[in-house]
Amino acid sequence: MSKIAFLFPGQGAQTVGMGAQLAERLPAARQLFDRAAAVLGYDLAEICFHGPDEDLDSTVYSQPALFVTSLAALELLRQESTQKVDACAAAAGLSLGEYTAIVFAGAMEFEDGLKVVQQRGQAMQEASDRTPSGMVSILGLDPDQVQQLCDEVRREGEILQCANFLCPKNIAVSGHNAACERIADAAVQAGAMKVVPLAVAGAFHTAIMDSAVERLAAALADVPLRKPRIPVISNVDARPHEDPEDMRELLIRQVVSPVRWEDSMRYLLGESFDMFYEIGAGRVLRGLLKRIDRKATCENVSC
Repeated sequence: MSKIAFLFPGQGAQTVGMGAQLAERLPAARQLFDRAAAVLGYDLAEICFHGPDEDLDSTVYSQPALFVTSLAALELLRQESTQKVDACAAAAGLSLGEYTAIVFAGAMEFEDGLKVVQQRGQAMQEASDRTPSGMVSILGLDPDQVQQLCDEVRREGEILQCANFLCPKNIAVSGHNAACERIADAAVQAGAMKVVPLAVAGAFHTAIMDSAVERLAAALADVPLRKPRIPVISNVDARPHEDPEDMRELLIRQVVSPVRWEDSMRYLLGESFDMFYEIGAGRVLRGLLKRIDRKATCENVSC
């Protein structure tokens, strides 16, 4: 029998129209959007279903939107196969998606998770507004090569570091805008297959997000956390944690720490997980998993 793990996407997967068909077809999905509106104080469904793009792509809105739509997509899978949902034995989420995984695992209530995600998005946007910064995806170079380039092009007073270790030879770096521009040029000269500036508000998962930490810590302090009923893999150290206080601390650290997604997937593969479901917007996580292990099976449950 397959050993099942659920994967939840992070920021960047959002598209206008996501969740609309689910909300129309599934009362349980529509209810999630209604509950979200009561928590957030605005109509999240309107932004998800109709945009405009610039609103949905804003960190303030995209993080709650992805959180809710992933859980709405989960309701579709639950309707189609309750057995698969019940059989899920672990979960992981990319950055913001880790909150979705934690709620699915029963460690945090939906409303509490959404409140924290709202505060997280606002705090990260404010940190980004304070410091012009961004992220660049570099494909085709090893981590050591990318780190060396960061060290070579970084100037005094600048931050530039590896922020997302996604799969072999796929690394996102974060830092001040000028540093990101220099490493993009340097990576091409070093033989990178592709260099893509990412459409994000700022240098996530670096010390540029330090000002978001206090606000996120306060938000997390206000919500109860329980031991998850299934393991949830932390982005920070690519391992599961059962102690609620450890989970709380890791979620705070996550916003300024590199995302170790490749290591997280290798951990699950090493624990004999052989059936994965990417639940929510996009197909990025399936593609990353296939680059980590060609034989891995991953199905999409789209919102």
